[in-house]
Amino acid sequence: MSNKKKIIVMSSLVLLLAVTAVFNFVLANTNATVSADGGVTTANYFTTYRSERTTTRNEELVQLDSVIALYEEGDEKYEAATEMKMEIVSSMEKELILENMVKSLGFSDAVVSVSMDSDNVNVFINSSELNYDTALSIYTMMKNETGIVAGNIIIMPVYAES
Repeated sequence: MSNKKKIIVMSSLVLLLAVTAVFNFVLANTNATVSADGGVTTANYFTTYRSERTTTRNEELVQLDSVIALYEEGDEKYEAATEMKMEIVSSMEKELILENMVKSLGFSDAVVSVSMDSDNVNVFINSSELNYDTALSIYTMMKNETGIVAGNIIIMPVYAES
């Protein structure tokens, strides 16, 4: 690939990243809504968390795509970037499945974060309290689906009005 093409690809990726940042800023400011009594309430914790997670992951994927575009297949950096991109996609799929499994236990909303760097799973559920049986059900589900060891699964109730 010639230097001119590389410069054009990198410039367009930087421009795309800037546009993404602007959209993130604009959409973050539109998350505030006016309640019935005229006061302002913030958006749901879970919606905000997912939005921020998606934005961050999209930025990571754009950066990996730029590395993939710069190098040829077979190059060490190309292979590393491709592998990391596949890990991110795999984590995204796993989190979506786990979130739906937690919701199937009767919670109105849940967010699951599976760490790629360490063997940690964080589960945030929309509940004002968490009893032992429910926590055990979620823990067992996470352990069976991810294979993560006991001390690395964290379950937190976060009450957010829906």
